[in-house]
Amino acid sequence: MGPFWLQPLPLVAILRGVEPNEVVAVGTALTDTGFHVIEVPLNSPSPLQSIERLVRAFGDRCTVGAGTVLNVADVRRVADAGGRLIVTPHTDLAIIETAKEMNLYCTPGTATPSEAFAALHAGADAIKVFPAEQITPKVLHAWRAVLPQGVNVLPVGGITPTGMAEYVRAGATGFGIGSALYKPDRSIGEIEAAAKAFANAWAAIASEGAQE
Repeated sequence: MGPFWLQPLPLVAILRGVEPNEVVAVGTALTDTGFHVIEVPLNSPSPLQSIERLVRAFGDRCTVGAGTVLNVADVRRVADAGGRLIVTPHTDLAIIETAKEMNLYCTPGTATPSEAFAALHAGADAIKVFPAEQITPKVLHAWRAVLPQGVNVLPVGGITPTGMAEYVRAGATGFGIGSALYKPDRSIGEIEAAAKAFANAWAAIASEGAQE
C-alpha cells in the first residue's frame, strides 16, 4: 500500500447513517468533487452492504472503509466486504494490530498524546484527533511539538470549511468530516455543495501553504 492514500485531498467523508440504496449516489457526489476516502460507520444501517457497493463502484479510485469499528471481529468483516480502511473512536491496540496484519489502513481515535504514541507504536497509519471540539488548535499545536514528524494528524468532530485553516496552522494534515458534509436527510445536491465547499477550502489552504 502506498504512503499517499490521503493525497491529494486529505478529507475523509464520514457517512454516518447512510443506507445502501443511496450510498452510490452519495459516493458519486463526493468523488465528483475530489473526495477519495470514504468511511461508513458501522452503526449505520447495513454498513457492510454499503461498503460493498462503494467498493464495487469506486474501489479503483477511492479508499473505502468503516468507522466506529469497536472490535477485532469487525475488522475482519470489513475486510471481507472489500474495505481497506479501519477507523475507530478510541485507541484499541488489538484492532490496530489486526488491521495492519490484514494489510489495511488504520486511523484510530486518540484524545491524548499518550494514546497517540501508543497507536503509532502499534502501527497506525494516521492519528484521528477526537473529539476535535475538545482538542483545540492550541492543544493540537502542543501535540505536534512531541509527535514524530511526518505523522498524519486528522481532527474529527465539528469541522467546518472555515475552521480548517487554524487547525492546519497548528499541525493538522487532513480531517474527518461528518455531519457538515453528510446527513441522512440531506439531498444529493446539498451533499455535493457541501463537498465542494470543503474541497475549495482545502485548495485555498494548500495554495496558501505553497506560497509561504
